[in-house]
Amino acid sequence: MKKGILILFVLVTLTLAACSSEPEKSTTSPASVPADYAGLTNPLSADAAIAGADVFKNNCVVCHGSQGHGDGPAGTSLDPAPKNLPELSAIVADDYLFWRISTGKDGTAMVAWKGILTDEQIWQVVSFIRALK
Repeated sequence: MKKGILILFVLVTLTLAACSSEPEKSTTSPASVPADYAGLTNPLSADAAIAGADVFKNNCVVCHGSQGHGDGPAGTSLDPAPKNLPELSAIVADDYLFWRISTGKDGTAMVAWKGILTDEQIWQVVSFIRALK
């Protein structure tokens, strides 16, 4: 009888956990920034976000969406999905954003923009991402 109650308790607990309405949050931390990029800070003023908006619109919106939430027309079909940039920018420094935009990320659709965009354009995009909500 005790064994039956224990099994029933476990099944009910698993069922309730599976029906939880709260979405699972990612527990992975962003990768460490390589030495070549570590400590870099945006040399541009916040005004650079205006130019960064144009660069973002022309190169990033298709995957990240207009507000950077990872909901662009191409982004909805990508696996893994594009990062939600306002959320990411709240937990990483400028060096991380500059590094990821420059070199991309293996195993994802995030391409390396270094050589396509200038360093100044990448910093402009970092400024724009910092302005997203």
